[in-house]
Amino acid sequence: MAVAFDEMNGPGGEVRSAYQELSRWLGETPPEALTHRRQEAELLFRRIGITFAVYGDAEAQERLIPFDVIPRILSAQEWARMELGLKQRVRALNMFLRDIYHGRDILRAGIIPDDLIFQNPVFRPEMNGQAVPHDVYVHIAGIDIVRVDDEHFYVLEDNARTPSGVSYMLENREIMMRLFPDLFARHRIAPVERYPDELLTALRSVAPAHSSSEPTVALMTPGVFNSAYYEHSFLADKLGIELVEGRDLVVKNDEVFMRTTEGLKRVDVIYRRVDDDFIDPLTFRPDSVLGVPGLMSAYRAGNVTLANAVGTGIADDKAVYSYMPDIVKFYLDEEPILKNVPTWRCREPSDLAYVLDHLSELVVKEVHGSGGYGMLIGPTATKATIEAFREKLKREPEGFIAQPTLALSTCPTCTEAGLAPRHVDLRPFVLTGRDRITVVPGGLTRVALKEGSLVVNSSQGGGTKDTWVLDE
Repeated sequence: MAVAFDEMNGPGGEVRSAYQELSRWLGETPPEALTHRRQEAELLFRRIGITFAVYGDAEAQERLIPFDVIPRILSAQEWARMELGLKQRVRALNMFLRDIYHGRDILRAGIIPDDLIFQNPVFRPEMNGQAVPHDVYVHIAGIDIVRVDDEHFYVLEDNARTPSGVSYMLENREIMMRLFPDLFARHRIAPVERYPDELLTALRSVAPAHSSSEPTVALMTPGVFNSAYYEHSFLADKLGIELVEGRDLVVKNDEVFMRTTEGLKRVDVIYRRVDDDFIDPLTFRPDSVLGVPGLMSAYRAGNVTLANAVGTGIADDKAVYSYMPDIVKFYLDEEPILKNVPTWRCREPSDLAYVLDHLSELVVKEVHGSGGYGMLIGPTATKATIEAFREKLKREPEGFIAQPTLALSTCPTCTEAGLAPRHVDLRPFVLTGRDRITVVPGGLTRVALKEGSLVVNSSQGGGTKDTWVLDE
């Protein structure tokens, strides 16, 4: 694997311009002072209660996501280009989703094979021909970005269903401002604090056309046992909206109401953090106790907006991801500003043959995988693991894609032994309303805390950093 690009110390070891003030500050700050502030940060996170749970680990306590106090810094110029690329990509994603549930021009043009859509378990035939308010399917997108050198950012994956992590972006900034006012004073940093206002504005803007001038928005959670429940309650509080579970909502005459102490109150927009399968037992899984019976009927009648729309999971599929450059060109007639990571589709015999011959060099992922689970990282895998994956690929090639093992960029990170480079990625959050797309400058930087590890997911031992975009 190639030597990783370090975002603070460039290829020749010289401090890059965005990091010069941070480098000076680090030179002036005793290591024990940094250790003390790290401990303070952990104490604050514990006091606030920022935790997550790990799926499939019934015995586990809720955990703190480790927080690294050294910020990741992007220049205004780097961010400007990334922002353009993010807006372009989300525009194309929305057009793609509308098309596959309506005219299917992209399938007729032969750009994407029919079976990749129609035989996909997250394609929702219930959405065929269904109008969604203002043609917005992905209201909140989390686009995972990796960097490999001074100039190139790649999209690693698209999260168009229920992207999480924005609460950590906001809390990380608050903690950093509290603990490092001296470091903040030496930089001009674009604010992320307006994200809740931008989100609420975007959600209200996509309310059904006949809603009141102040549409009622609610955040729907699966409940306290969901791994991201902290984020659900945090966001509802920040937005000033009700946090509801399925049992708090009722459908009457194809309209959705929430139960309140003053009686039923009409709901116009539901920011839902409940997966499609569980959202309405009359339409999807009949055994779901998380959903609202009749919700899809109200949705079909145009009386409620669901954000994100039902059926957006097809855009999260990693095989569909591999077609994103073609999707951007097809709908926008533009070259993609943000490139994809080169991807082999194991569903194609020639690609599968290549992957089977090079398993020890590649990263292999399940097309519906998430959270760092179900992956093979060839260069660090044992022979037994590689052989087990070889059998999986032969049995079910359509369930996997493969990519080269990228040398993800590194950032200086506090470790027990002092500052050391660790691999990072970035999840910016893209908001789409009725008439504009907004990206708050920054995002969630995830960091692989284990030396040499490329897996940044919190469920796999990763942590987070505050992301600073210089406001120049």
